[in-house]
Amino acid sequence: MIRHIKDDKLLYAIIIPANFDAEGLHFVTPDDMSLQLAYMRHPEGKVIASHYHNDVNREVTGTKEVLFIRKGKVRVDFYDHEQVYAKSVVLQQGDIILLVEGGHGFEALEELVMLEVKQGPYGGDYKTRFPSVPADKIRIE
Repeated sequence: MIRHIKDDKLLYAIIIPANFDAEGLHFVTPDDMSLQLAYMRHPEGKVIASHYHNDVNREVTGTKEVLFIRKGKVRVDFYDHEQVYAKSVVLQQGDIILLVEGGHGFEALEELVMLEVKQGPYGGDYKTRFPSVPADKIRIE
């Protein structure tokens, strides 16, 4: 039930739907992706060993971001690297999306509360903005 939003060239996003449920640890990203996302469900009493993360030098190109939809509905529009519209999906409360490649835009379909996590540090205005897809061209997958 993990959704991969892609076409022949790009993996736009990975979605963990609100109703996804599986016991144990499930990484939804490949090992070489610069931002890792996992789903975990463990029974009461499960112990995860105490640990800390060692300093590791990493070189990261691009910015990936994770959105947690806490309330409402949002349409996410996906674009290729040439700003050509590809497709759209609708997310609802409880859904989680990892934005991987290409461009994206959003329209709140209901009052929307979402949390965003992305790589830092913040580098100022690092976005290229472009016109959104016209309403009559939207294709929801």
